[in-house]
Amino acid sequence: MNISSCLSNVSLVFCGLFLASAFPVLAQNTSADIPAPNDRIHTQTQGEITVSTAVPSAEEVTEIFGTNLYASNIQPVWLNVENASDGPVLLTPMGLDSQYYTARETASRSQSRKSLSLANQEYEDLGHTRLQIPAGNSQAGYVFTRVDEGTKSFNVDLVGDRTPYNMTFYVPIPGLQIDHRTVDFSTLYAEDEWRDVDLEELKVALEDYPCCVVDSAGVDKGDPLNLVIIGKPRDLYYAMLRAGWDETETINRASLWKTAVSAVAGGRYRYSPVSALYVFDRPQDVALQRARSSIHERNHLRLWMTNLRYEGTPVWIGQISRDIGVRFTWRTITTHKIDPDVDETREFLLEDLAYAQVLSKYGFVEGVGAADYDSPRGNLTGDPYFTDGRRIVLWISDKPKGLDDIRIQPM
Repeated sequence: MNISSCLSNVSLVFCGLFLASAFPVLAQNTSADIPAPNDRIHTQTQGEITVSTAVPSAEEVTEIFGTNLYASNIQPVWLNVENASDGPVLLTPMGLDSQYYTARETASRSQSRKSLSLANQEYEDLGHTRLQIPAGNSQAGYVFTRVDEGTKSFNVDLVGDRTPYNMTFYVPIPGLQIDHRTVDFSTLYAEDEWRDVDLEELKVALEDYPCCVVDSAGVDKGDPLNLVIIGKPRDLYYAMLRAGWDETETINRASLWKTAVSAVAGGRYRYSPVSALYVFDRPQDVALQRARSSIHERNHLRLWMTNLRYEGTPVWIGQISRDIGVRFTWRTITTHKIDPDVDETREFLLEDLAYAQVLSKYGFVEGVGAADYDSPRGNLTGDPYFTDGRRIVLWISDKPKGLDDIRIQPM
């Protein structure tokens, strides 16, 4: 598709998609002209379409492009599309990032930050691009997205002759020390420790769990365990990342320093560490957060994998709350003050996952114990909270679910 034919097209929106992509014009079967940035390649095949992808680290990006694109909030994602079908397929980069950067925009932003002459062939080629991969051909190049650290989750969506191809990738990126990567979920429980339950057994077990998290000594009770998720680890991670949640760094010197700086300056630290709270005599297996305007404001949750399996799928119990401020402490440098209405935050996650199309059904069980507005309970840092005493149970879907497909599960 060339410029003249695009301008004659009725739809300028789709014309823009063709002209503003970050795919270089490549000769037939010359994907090796734009080689993969590293050997951390992820590949999926649907029908006669094979997609390979790799995400370079900040250091690799600087080496490839001659400038630190991460500093401009630009993260190149390498794609190689092999089209073995008998017709062309079209790539829609919106699945990777709805606010992706064009190639010329990327070059312009980089030059504005550093007075460099970007003579890389990638930039020269990327100025004249297209999204169509002809039949029997393969093409490789970069789509320039916004930066995600830790893990990058994205869709690669292609359209053939009345045939859509939708592939989801989950790509770890070197750099951050993410807390859940130290947990081996396959060995967390011995095979004879797993307990397969039906719906009634699930309800009884969930209501029998402790009301709240505890400290490392197992004595003082903290935030309520008001959240249950049913889903495989990979599906859970993807669902949360798709909904806009971020992973959490482990507590170390670098992450504590970034937390302190962000707290003082009011900056936005998407991967800020959280303190360890305890269930089953161990700290959380996973901590996730949804940053807002600054580190002072975020939603965050902790999850522990239980030994329950419902219809063969792991069951997680957790705690979710909304941070509405930060104060300094001698123990952890900073701690967050939570919104006392923890039920509202619980329902926020329900709505968040529903709109992200990753929720198949939900229900409620007891187990927390009610605490009235006039007689609130307190968490480990002294913040009050009130609750109706219920836990929300969320079933994660590994396939997109529209709002009208979500079921309410009586329990």
